[in-house]
Amino acid sequence: MRVVTFLHSFEPGGVERVALRLVRHWRGQGVDAPLFLGRREGAMADDVGRGLDITLPAQPRIATRHWETLWMILTLPRAIRTLRPDVLFCAGNTYAVVAVAMKLLLGRGCPPILAKVSNDLDRRTKPWPRRMVYRLWLRVQGQFIDHFVGMEAPMAAEIAEHMGVGDGRVSIIPDPALSIDLIDRLRISPRVETVKAVGRRFVAVGRLAGQKNLALMLRAFQCGARPGDSLTMFGDGPDRTRLERLAARLGIGDRVAFRGYVAEPAALLPQFDILLLSSDYEGVPAVILEALAANLWIIATDCSRSMATLLRRGSLGALVSVGDEAAFAGAIAQASGNRQDRVLSLAQAERFTVEYSSDAYLKALVRLIPPRVPVKNVLAAG
Repeated sequence: MRVVTFLHSFEPGGVERVALRLVRHWRGQGVDAPLFLGRREGAMADDVGRGLDITLPAQPRIATRHWETLWMILTLPRAIRTLRPDVLFCAGNTYAVVAVAMKLLLGRGCPPILAKVSNDLDRRTKPWPRRMVYRLWLRVQGQFIDHFVGMEAPMAAEIAEHMGVGDGRVSIIPDPALSIDLIDRLRISPRVETVKAVGRRFVAVGRLAGQKNLALMLRAFQCGARPGDSLTMFGDGPDRTRLERLAARLGIGDRVAFRGYVAEPAALLPQFDILLLSSDYEGVPAVILEALAANLWIIATDCSRSMATLLRRGSLGALVSVGDEAAFAGAIAQASGNRQDRVLSLAQAERFTVEYSSDAYLKALVRLIPPRVPVKNVLAAG
């Protein structure tokens, strides 16, 4: 079986990080798993993407960064004809337009496509007209994409409702955001205890972009934090300068540290007490799973149907309504860094490992291949 995964680049992103981890694991199991990239650049080339062979189209004289989706639509068909994959893996919502374009451009020459649904489909924060257009787009995806994967049980009904597909075209596979090795390292990693005079150590991880609504997080931290509390933000993105200026205007610039991109933020989480997530929409955020593995209490917005299940209905963190700054500030004010149930937290995290999910993905991919195509028993190789 040959599975082609297509990504824009090695630029940091949760969807891309998980996809690279899957490709590496598939190859370790003996699967023929080419990786098509629109361009080579990106910080993840030196960590999760290190040493991965890639298929790269001839690069144009002008940079493709600002039109990378169109560039992929133009170049991927030739790669598909050359590589002749049995199935395509669409790693997340961002790439759904590429997947649909391949079906339209290649027709019967396009192999089956398995698409992971990486973000919330309800999009309750969208204005009504845009939400209607978005829902129409989801129905289009349901007409062209062969099979969908959700990352947590509540997503099955969500995908069926919005994509208009039956149960036979939806699988639930826990997001492979963690590994057994990482969980073991976090399990034995010593928790750096908070000195009372220093205060609580809050942390946020993610791309500094509009979807994450980090301005709300900063305002809520300014209102809810106690003297001595600090907030460290790992990640980079287009909103960084604006957020740094906002922190300064709020008078918390000396208590908020912008640390930029780091290769493995999960390894740093034991240095902190409480994880914050203020997104307008998510799917199953990898950072939530990492925080559970690191035994951190979590304060998050109810940004997808899966969040309540992930946090065990409040047993593993506090959920507040999307966009509710006052509620977010209140949760920060009340939070304690010592409230997590370590056994329950680890049990939840251990469901989301690449070792488990890789096999589940391969089984779903094999089922999509037409019977006339001989399929090697790739699972036996693992």
